[in-house]
Amino acid sequence: MARRIRVEDSSQVSEGRRMAAGMAAAIGLGTTEIGKVSIVATELATNLVKHARGGELVLNSPHSGGDWLEILALDKGRGMANVRQCMEDGYSTAGGQGGGLGAVARLSSHMEIYSAPERGAAALAEFGRPRNYPPQAIHAGGFSIPMPGEEVCGDAWATHSNETGMSILVADGLGHGPGAAEAAGRAVEIFNSHPRLTPKALVEAIHLGLHNTRGASVGVAWLDLTRSELRFAGLGNISGVIVSQEGNQHSVISHNGTAGMQMSLRTIQEFTYPCPTSALAIFHSDGLASHWKLASYPGLARNHPTLISAVLYRDFTRGRDDVTVVTARRE
Repeated sequence: MARRIRVEDSSQVSEGRRMAAGMAAAIGLGTTEIGKVSIVATELATNLVKHARGGELVLNSPHSGGDWLEILALDKGRGMANVRQCMEDGYSTAGGQGGGLGAVARLSSHMEIYSAPERGAAALAEFGRPRNYPPQAIHAGGFSIPMPGEEVCGDAWATHSNETGMSILVADGLGHGPGAAEAAGRAVEIFNSHPRLTPKALVEAIHLGLHNTRGASVGVAWLDLTRSELRFAGLGNISGVIVSQEGNQHSVISHNGTAGMQMSLRTIQEFTYPCPTSALAIFHSDGLASHWKLASYPGLARNHPTLISAVLYRDFTRGRDDVTVVTARRE
């Protein structure tokens, strides 16, 4: 589960630093890495205070038991006219000493920025992975964030990879709070226990396994490298979109229903779609509005999957529900 912190004044910079350092310690990063995390969180939060309108930090440890941390700084400010120039030490548009973003790049394992004039900026800094992290045939990134005022998230996501492809699960427990989190967490447990089942078989297993919970919307995808296709089965309001290299979008089909509720297994169907090299597959719960178009963000499709997920979250979160966004790319 990810955590978010609104950063609108200097008092929230310290809160962001403390929360980032606490998450780094919780996932087992060493003292040196925790120090780097603290500095980067401070730099990014300070930039939000100086330049943003309604900026926030998102702190994300992508999977339970994971050994890396992502810090995202999201804003809807003026954006950066020249990202490369803003990364240079000594450059500042706010009368400061500059060097903040350059320091972030040096201290993190990986850093990326996406910015568009008058649409704001989104920065990603990763910690805990080696700088030359080995590339994967399919690269996925995303997060689940609880609705405002909740301590637990009723959404969850997970992935499994092997030499032929990747399975992706998104689960949205009914409602929010602990009961929704229990249902979504149970869906993840079942998904993790059966990594080689087809999407249809996994949704069936999750449906049967959630009968003693409040139930959940679930979507399971299999990105098949050998066939260049995506297979998907879903119940409820889990959205999925395949974005081609040319920017065309094709939505996948999820049936009405709720995993764990009384219904026939015959309702569950699996559909197959083309998914060529360099295509993106983006999945999200209904905490994100579905009217986005990635073509409205020139160049974003080339960025880190987590950064793509973050920009969509920034601009299309409904703000009144848990939200999950996951992006996967065939490299």
